Amino acid sequence: MNRVVHFEIQADNVERAQNFYKKTFDWEINQVMSKAKGEMMDYWMLMTGKDNPGIDGGIYERPKEKNEQHNLFDCTIGVKDIDKAIAAVKANGGMITREKSELKGVGWFASAQDTEGNLFGLMQATGPSSI
Repeated sequence: MNRVVHFEIQADNVERAQNFYKKTFDWEINQVMSKAKGEMMDYWMLMTGKDNPGIDGGIYERPKEKNEQHNLFDCTIGVKDIDKAIAAVKANGGMITREKSELKGVGWFASAQDTEGNLFGLMQATGPSSI
């Protein structure tokens, strides 16, 4: 218990953000709520992988009134090859904000930013819990 079970990404341009995550990490994205259908918001589920343990999340339009209740996404994404992941981030409109560095006994880590300004980490595990 007390484990993270879901994450959410806020986006100024949801379609652009979806394209970034789909192309960069090959995530499956499906709309599950629609304001056009009378539901409370437009919301898409993010399926981050079928064969590996982890969590799935959601994506929705960032509220126009940004305040402390509307924080940015900041999670770390496990990748098999950090160099390929860094290249994919850059190729799909993201930025690397901290170059790859080794965390002894843990793995390789880099910080990145998506097309919406959200921060996230990339981790290629090399320790006992490697991917």
